[in-house]
Amino acid sequence: MAIEHLARKLGSRLKEKEYKLVTAESCTGGGIAFAITQIEGCSDWFERGFVTYSNESKQELLGIEANLLTLHGAVSEAVALAMAQGALMHSHADVSISVTGVAGPGGGTPEKPVGTIWLGLAGPSFTTQAIPLSLQGNRQQIREQTIFLALEKCLALLK
Repeated sequence: MAIEHLARKLGSRLKEKEYKLVTAESCTGGGIAFAITQIEGCSDWFERGFVTYSNESKQELLGIEANLLTLHGAVSEAVALAMAQGALMHSHADVSISVTGVAGPGGGTPEKPVGTIWLGLAGPSFTTQAIPLSLQGNRQQIREQTIFLALEKCLALLK
């Protein structure tokens, strides 16, 4: 299933439930929001997107505590959860998708190698959660897989 098809299905589901979506993206650099805004009529269900690539932007735009970033690192379960919750608190949306990770080719460590991604999801009809992903490929492939999986996981939770 292509990204565009998933974005359309997610949009239909959100519209059906009368929910608005917000995104908080780091390693995908707004790719999820881009995929969504390719869909005509998305203003009915897409509220806004945050691209919070730096730690400072995560703090300023999403309200993430500096000590959380210091303690766990930007690529972590705790930060993915905080990004998802912060996006909801700083928007008028009902459902949020957050992503943080190491897309490569550099930046990986033995503990968090390239392809380590945390996907956060928050909404009114499911428990806020963070999902670890371990992806393979080059930077573009990792980012595309992340966008696809973020849309897919969000859609699955809204059933």
